[in-house]
Amino acid sequence: MSITASQVKELRDRTNAGMMECKKALQETDGDIEAAIKKLREAGAIKAAKKADRSAKEGIVAAQIDPDAKHGILAEINCETDFVAKNDNFQAFVAELVRAVAESGATDVEAAHALPHADGSIEDFVKSKVIELGENLQFRRMTRYDMEGSGLVGSYIHLGGKVGVMLEVGCESDNTASNDDFRALVKDLTLHIAALSPAGINRDDIPAELVESEKAIARKELEARGVPAERIDGAAQGKLGKFYAERCLLEQAFVKDPDVSVGALLETTGKSLGDTLSIRRFVRYALGE
Repeated sequence: MSITASQVKELRDRTNAGMMECKKALQETDGDIEAAIKKLREAGAIKAAKKADRSAKEGIVAAQIDPDAKHGILAEINCETDFVAKNDNFQAFVAELVRAVAESGATDVEAAHALPHADGSIEDFVKSKVIELGENLQFRRMTRYDMEGSGLVGSYIHLGGKVGVMLEVGCESDNTASNDDFRALVKDLTLHIAALSPAGINRDDIPAELVESEKAIARKELEARGVPAERIDGAAQGKLGKFYAERCLLEQAFVKDPDVSVGALLETTGKSLGDTLSIRRFVRYALGE
């Protein structure tokens, strides 16, 4: 059967497969587009599986925040090389994937993979791009925020996708949420989190094992300095103050004004707006961590 150029083009547009692969699939299926798509996907799944064990630690951290700033996702999509990460094709693929997942309401990668997309699913979309780019690609992780009440969800992507932050800041009034000063504060806080990588919002959020590890280090330092045994626990506890100031978001010195803590900044900004502001949650992704 003679295969026309328009048939090949249609199959390429629907699958992103190479021209010769499309022509061969059409010849093997007597020009049946749907059968050719199935054949290409079966072949693509096999090729993608062969690449699945290859290390994929490069890529992009990307965010998608809805126009009302009440919903958003932060996602990490990996590839094997920095060369592909900077490729326009890969970046367009990431943008499309993140947009589709954000609009769907999916809350985890498993649910996102099953979403319908084009003539298949998001998982099929990823596999087809594996074949097209020739590298193992992984939709590795995502976080979704859906805000309840007043406030804003904001994001910041640093170093071309090497670090990404998503943050939810609450307030009591919808008027505050639309205020330019409040919006500027949310943006500044995402920059701060990207730069200083806090471990939690306050002391209760710091993992107990991290605190105990810091205490153990402090005890060893004090013992080495000859501090009496009966004073070591108290002195070690005192050293934790500096640790908390470095790791708790509200206690950290604000990156744009080190003389002010983030907690104090929230309080003073809230007073100027006649409102009470609070950081409800945040997430920070570093590529490949």
